[in-house]
Amino acid sequence: MNATMGTLSDAATGVAGRADAMDGLRIRNFSGTVGEVTVANPRMRTRGVDVYYGDKHAIKNVTLDIGSNEVIAMIGPSGCGKSTFLRCLNRMNDTVEGCRVTGHITLDDKDVYDRQMDPVVLRAQVGMVFQKPNPFPKPIYDNIAYGPRIHGIAASRAELDEIVESSLRRAGLWDEVKDRLDQPGTGLSGGQQQRLCIARAIAVSPEVILMDEPCSALDPIATAKIEELIDELRQNYTICIVTHSMQQAARVSQRTAYFHLGDLIEVGETTQIFTNPRHKLTEDYITGRFG
Repeated sequence: MNATMGTLSDAATGVAGRADAMDGLRIRNFSGTVGEVTVANPRMRTRGVDVYYGDKHAIKNVTLDIGSNEVIAMIGPSGCGKSTFLRCLNRMNDTVEGCRVTGHITLDDKDVYDRQMDPVVLRAQVGMVFQKPNPFPKPIYDNIAYGPRIHGIAASRAELDEIVESSLRRAGLWDEVKDRLDQPGTGLSGGQQQRLCIARAIAVSPEVILMDEPCSALDPIATAKIEELIDELRQNYTICIVTHSMQQAARVSQRTAYFHLGDLIEVGETTQIFTNPRHKLTEDYITGRFG
């Protein structure tokens, strides 16, 4: 697992201890995102993204690259826009009445908001794992097989069996459920249900996996399993995770983006964000002065 730092509390203490000395060097007023928003090997690019819910301006001119085979964590206080921004990446906001998205978002240089882009196909390429596990009211097998069936990925039952087993193995769930694939997925524990949802997402061979607070409803043991899984999946997938847990962001991510009141305040390597933030708002949040 990514050992970004020993403990978040140690890092926060270190930041707070240097606060007075560094105060004059920190950026106080927002005039644009601090840090490098681009990466050398982007899987997704967002440029000048704004999101409106009616008259409410929820996301303000956000530009950010999502790098290949990396975990990027999006942090910030409740209502700061991080989940709204995440849902822009696979057009989940299309389902919200009164929501309007402007700007430019690409997946492998293809405009995801192009009229020719089928949102169903996009959501297979950019999968989503939600805060609360949401297995289908179907057998475990059919939960995984559903996506490959509707997208025509498997040409035979044997191929479908292989996809189901492979997906469950990658989600670290195969050994726990292989003898009860015909039983309802809703009968699994909370942590198992969340891994089932991750297996369901990867069954259609996505390029990007979005995770919106995937561990918030789980106990510490289940959370540890999900975090280990995220670290393993990074070898094959690009992962964006929204989390309220700064400890979790420090453990699983390579880059971190801090949002505040709809603005992307700062982005950078996770180690730098948590030990030497450049913006005063970032420092105040990670040291617990607000949030």
